[in-house]
Amino acid sequence: MAEKPLRKGMLEKRQAILKGARTVFGREGYTRASIDAIAAEAGVSSRTLYNHFGDKEGLFRAVLLDSSAAVTAAQQEVLARHFHKFRDPEADLVDLALEWVGGAEAHPEHFALVRQIIPEAGRLPADVLKEWQRIGPQATREALKGHLLEAGRAGLLAVDEGNADRAVRHFVLFTGGAVTSESYQGALPLEPERLDLLVREGVELFLKLYGKA
Repeated sequence: MAEKPLRKGMLEKRQAILKGARTVFGREGYTRASIDAIAAEAGVSSRTLYNHFGDKEGLFRAVLLDSSAAVTAAQQEVLARHFHKFRDPEADLVDLALEWVGGAEAHPEHFALVRQIIPEAGRLPADVLKEWQRIGPQATREALKGHLLEAGRAGLLAVDEGNADRAVRHFVLFTGGAVTSESYQGALPLEPERLDLLVREGVELFLKLYGKA
């Protein structure tokens, strides 16, 4: 039997809990975050929180997956928009990468949550982390792979089925690796000039491997 849709008031309360939990988990991490602190942030009682999500693990699962799905959809839109007009590989990849790696500023609460996941990974539910990878980073990379293959078929990049997965890894590493490292996963946003330099260097290196001669 399909689940009954939540009434408007219940849906609004659920969204308030998810927003409050995302803030608290992003600030305190999974281990230190308390149900009472999350309830206070959301403006609800602890009992209401338990009624909606069962326990802390259930709440964390819902927060992480809900947030990841929203950010993945936004990132896929960015990819589709840039590749729709893809004609000049160097200029277009720079424009894409600047918007993509700057995504931490567009979704600060989500990436604060991600920064907490990394040091706490060993204490988090393994199935939650696996599902997050599936609907988050992996889904975005699959979308990128599809666009790179299309550019390859159009003769704009040297990307095909044989090297597409490697091209995705290299694009992410070259354009985002230094930015992620220097900005501490987006905690300290880079100056625009520095961001631009790192991205352009990354695109240049990517095109040395996958640009058409």
